[in-house]
Amino acid sequence: MATIKLLLAVFCFAFTGSIGMLKRDLLVKDRSREKLVNLATREIGVREKTGHNDGIRVEAYLASVGLKKGQPWCAAFVSWIYKEAGFIYPRSGWSPALFPLYRLARSALPGDLLAIYFPKLKRIAHVGIVEKQEGNWYLSVEGNTNSQGSSEGDGVYRKRRHVKAIYQIADWVKPERRIR
Repeated sequence: MATIKLLLAVFCFAFTGSIGMLKRDLLVKDRSREKLVNLATREIGVREKTGHNDGIRVEAYLASVGLKKGQPWCAAFVSWIYKEAGFIYPRSGWSPALFPLYRLARSALPGDLLAIYFPKLKRIAHVGIVEKQEGNWYLSVEGNTNSQGSSEGDGVYRKRRHVKAIYQIADWVKPERRIR
């Protein structure tokens, strides 16, 4: 009988202790999104050296996905930011590859990716990182763009884009998510 009481006491202690751990874990704020946005905003102002997808920092973005200097680099920029933040994925220099079905979201949170579709190319041709949403506008940080919003720009810029201009949103912060 004493053994049963002892086992019951151990079980109750373990159970209530694990509940406390669960609550504590829920109270710890995940700072992944904040870290992604901070890393991205620190890159604002990076410019290509000669206007041909080159320069020390641009080449570091490209190298993070196995591309050589001279290649378009908006997706490489996004992948580099995620790598610097400690994420394993995404890692691609091809912007359409950053928007698989299992990563799509209906609304954006800071750190999510936004896709710009170019009808002339019939595909996603540009990607950026959501900084925040202000009403019907997204503030984003984008590589290989310019003040006009081109997909073939000269640097890292903060952009303001209307929600209707965004083709898709992808969430790479959550492990695997379904459309929300």
